[in-house]
Amino acid sequence: MRRRRIAAGRPRALAFGLALAAATCCGDRPPAVRPGPAPTAEQLLSVLATRQTLLRSMNARTRATSWIGGERLRATVLLLVARRGALRIEAEVSLQGTVSILTTQAGRDADSDADADGTKTSARFQLLDVRNNRLQQGPACPENVASLIRIPLAPDEVAAILLGDAKLPRAIAASDASVAWDAIRGADALVVKDGAVERRVLFAPDSRRGEILGASASTAAGPLWRTSYEDFADVGSGLRLPSLIRFAERGASFDDGVEIKFKDRTVNPDPRAESFVITPPAGTEVVEVGCGPGGPGGAPAGP
Repeated sequence: MRRRRIAAGRPRALAFGLALAAATCCGDRPPAVRPGPAPTAEQLLSVLATRQTLLRSMNARTRATSWIGGERLRATVLLLVARRGALRIEAEVSLQGTVSILTTQAGRDADSDADADGTKTSARFQLLDVRNNRLQQGPACPENVASLIRIPLAPDEVAAILLGDAKLPRAIAASDASVAWDAIRGADALVVKDGAVERRVLFAPDSRRGEILGASASTAAGPLWRTSYEDFADVGSGLRLPSLIRFAERGASFDDGVEIKFKDRTVNPDPRAESFVITPPAGTEVVEVGCGPGGPGGAPAGP
């Protein structure tokens, strides 16, 4: 009799537990309250600058998944990233090995120092289709950079995202920066005006740890892109980096964007310049491409 009563009471207890879990999981989360006084924009800019000085490059093995365009693409991706915008991205598929390699070589443009002779050169990209023995190359515009990892931004912006922070304009006037509180993420938001674009970098409340929780760019017309950095791990040199990066375009959900999970990584390797240049194997078809519909990528998300 006693055993029967316990069994009979289980469904009610289970139903109550499920209802409580549903209410906890699916109910609106209360807005987070800043735990202390707000930092100044100058303090957050200093934290970001220090972090970017400490973290110059990275070599990593990741698992990348993209849902952009409604198509699910998944692959093991090897990353070699230099903050100046030099990228080497290799996609591997089970039983096939490396199937595609994308590189960008950092250029000299309006936001960087000119070459010694005063000239300015644009960044270049290359995309090697190993299976079809075809190399495409041309300007490193956002749509071409997005050919492999679907993050359609300039190379140095992609590099900053893969390094877990954000690229800001080189010279920021005090009047162009402010601090807001993001009650949804529970983070201090460094807000920077960059012409018509508003850029935000989200810092964990204890900004001295240098944890950046995400970044975004938007205009008066709406969001351009946003990132979320999660699952932080110590990687040495006083750095804590996200083990998970999410990227979304426009007003789309992260579930319709790109997800990058880090399996292992080495910070601050000293990559050689030739690592970011693909020498086409003998017999490779070499095709010069431009930007826009004629290039290998899609439409850009960034400004």
